[in-house]
Amino acid sequence: MRGLSAALVLILAGLIAGPIALTICLTGSLEERVETRKLTRSAKALQERIITLDSHVDIPPDYTFVPEHDPGRRTAMQVDLPKMHRGGMDAAFFIVYVGQGPRTPEGYAEAKAAALQKFTAIRRMAEELYPDEIELGLTPDDVRRIHAKGKKAALIGIENGYVIGKDLSLLQRYYGLGARYMTLAHIGHNDICDSSIPQARLGDARIEHGGLSPFGREVVAEMNRLGMMVDVSHISRASMMEAVRLSAAPVIASHSAVSVLGQHPRNLDDEQMKALAEAGGVLQVVAFSAYVRVDQARAAEEEGLRKRVARAAGDEHFSYIKHGKHQDFIEGMRDIGKRYKRASLEQFVDHIDHAVKIMGIDHVGISSDFGGGGGVEGWDNAAETVNLTAELIRRGYSDEDIEKLWGGNLLRVWEEVEARAAS
Repeated sequence: MRGLSAALVLILAGLIAGPIALTICLTGSLEERVETRKLTRSAKALQERIITLDSHVDIPPDYTFVPEHDPGRRTAMQVDLPKMHRGGMDAAFFIVYVGQGPRTPEGYAEAKAAALQKFTAIRRMAEELYPDEIELGLTPDDVRRIHAKGKKAALIGIENGYVIGKDLSLLQRYYGLGARYMTLAHIGHNDICDSSIPQARLGDARIEHGGLSPFGREVVAEMNRLGMMVDVSHISRASMMEAVRLSAAPVIASHSAVSVLGQHPRNLDDEQMKALAEAGGVLQVVAFSAYVRVDQARAAEEEGLRKRVARAAGDEHFSYIKHGKHQDFIEGMRDIGKRYKRASLEQFVDHIDHAVKIMGIDHVGISSDFGGGGGVEGWDNAAETVNLTAELIRRGYSDEDIEKLWGGNLLRVWEEVEARAAS
């Protein structure tokens, strides 16, 4: 009887404890869901009051000219107008990106033509196709005016000074077409400065100019004169530090993460961030998984996949914009994703937290690099923008802080660049 009683006690204890444990589990889960809904409501309400600006969105070469890249439709692109509306993204710098090529007359001509095609596409979106939904912004005041009207603002940035070749006058032409910042270099050195990632296929030495070239110094001065923001993302450390010192106006890093949390040549170290902040500039922290969470094994597999997809398409080199929608690439990335974790939204915000700690809340902003390989779990397209705002609220950032991060700081720098040009 004594043994039976003990067994009965254990059974009864299990019957009682089971439902209690289940209730606790369900209650905890319910509380989490309620908290998430509450944060999302708060984030949506806040985004209705502020301008949510993404400083770097890449577009494909045939943007607006084929249905799958029509920004007015629901597409597979990470940013289109339906996703911007759903996630509360109010404005974006759409990017005139041209990859580094040969520094020859033919190479410069091709780069210029590719750039002009993207200028045409961005302006076509805003001026011909969807003027009731999105409008081209040329000044910070334009952004505020467009937002007040309930429309989206399309802004234009250039990625890679290669598009001007050695022709300084092209800066004024591109400015006239709407460009309001230019990344001095991309992957591979150019005539302006050294890149953070030299290109062996182009014959790059590890260091070519040791910073800015004499022509690069002229470029920075001309950008200051025009009122075009100098962008130091992608360029070498020496080039970045020299550009910050030389520029008569604050400079920006339009899409870079922080190296203390991700050891990658594309990221900025604390000394670089301090120099940028002391000069009045802003770091637009980028949600690019490979820069947020550096994983060498995953990086090697992704590099192999990119090479295979490019070769299968008859190209020597991979481009996210050209090859990123190929089925082989999508399936290959899906397989890699099953075996390796991508960076999370929380890890991305860790980079924002560190940048704010080092630079101060007035010198940090947000960028996605959507369309160019960007995205993290939780913020992988414009429709999920509210998730990022909710995470910032959860971490204790005030409404004023979040407004600064979501574009306020970048607009301030842009205004200072304009004021310097006017003077």
